[in-house]
Amino acid sequence: MEICINRFKPDTDLKQEIVKVAQEKNIQAGFILTCVGSLKQACLRFANQSDSVCFKNYFEVISLVGTVTAKQGVHLHIGIADENGQVAGGHLMDGNIIYTTMEIVIANLPTLIFRREIDANYGYRELVVEKVPFL
Repeated sequence: MEICINRFKPDTDLKQEIVKVAQEKNIQAGFILTCVGSLKQACLRFANQSDSVCFKNYFEVISLVGTVTAKQGVHLHIGIADENGQVAGGHLMDGNIIYTTMEIVIANLPTLIFRREIDANYGYRELVVEKVPFL
């Protein structure tokens, strides 16, 4: 397993920064090990909804989980808490703007490849795991 440790700076987009790291490191089967930081804008897509919702406020990131690949993109869910401890969570969308910092650790499994294929039952692009062919 390869580990990639990052600190993203203020006023950058969390999802776009993760995608940038995945592309720079050519991550083919990555996942989030840990993430801690703050946002000044959060954009989430809630369960079974087609549109995302954006909130302008200060939030602590209390959870970030999901898969990361350079070619197939990311599938990430985030949990955030506001100044009153109210919690919201959903799909991480573009527009999550970092407030002070974001410390994130991404693991890569170099013997695997994560792909996404349309699931015939649901119509969504779902995870398919492949082993890297040995030459």
